Amino acid sequence: MTTSFSLPLVKMQALHKSYGNGAIQVLKGIDIEMKRGERVVVIGPSGGGKSTLLRVMMGLEQIDSGSVRFDGKAYISSDGGARKTQIDTNVRRSIGMVFQHYTLFPHLSVIQNLILAPCKVRGESKSKATARAQALLERFGLGAKANAYPAQLSGGQKQRVAVARALMLDPKLMLFDEVTSALDPELVSEVEQVILQLAAQDMPMMIVTHDMWFAKNIASRVIFCAGGVVVEDGPPEQVLGAPREERTKEFIDRVFHIKQ
Repeated sequence: MTTSFSLPLVKMQALHKSYGNGAIQVLKGIDIEMKRGERVVVIGPSGGGKSTLLRVMMGLEQIDSGSVRFDGKAYISSDGGARKTQIDTNVRRSIGMVFQHYTLFPHLSVIQNLILAPCKVRGESKSKATARAQALLERFGLGAKANAYPAQLSGGQKQRVAVARALMLDPKLMLFDEVTSALDPELVSEVEQVILQLAAQDMPMMIVTHDMWFAKNIASRVIFCAGGVVVEDGPPEQVLGAPREERTKEFIDRVFHIKQ
């Protein structure tokens, strides 16, 4: 008997995505399954479809064809015809995403940024949401910043607030899209430590990053994407340390050479 727990958390099938009436193909038949508790890091050259993949998972991009199932339920689908992508918004609420550029509301304080969605989307009381938000901020070393505004925060603090805000809706999966690439080098580690903290608590996550050190330390699995397809998929020690595909090897060698 197949139980919901034995099903993959995410099942992407034959995902195709293009821009410009098909002129630019970004995803070319992506098939990915993700188990519960996995930490999947997606790496690859710019323009390879990594961020688009996350945006599709969050329901922010239409697809040309294919489907996504989440937690055993139909989530995103398209028949490849004129009909628009079908997205189950109830399923989408189970997924949290943190972007490269924070996306905090500048006119709201930190605590107001955190409680907005729980109060509006779930009808949670302001007092309950505020208590949960304050606990999250304390956990991430931001308790004293509850009443500050985004403009008063460093980049690393903004990104930690963005992570806390996403967690306020109790997601079953977290998506991180290049969350440290806009930060000064000395601020990167404070954001990565927050994500590593979530990983230690078995939060399933899919992460797009160019930071190979971070990828190696957080991933339970690494997927290398290039040209809109999955080129290689395996444990971090294999994909990053002894890649089987020549295209992967070229990318890894170039990235580590640049870092030196």
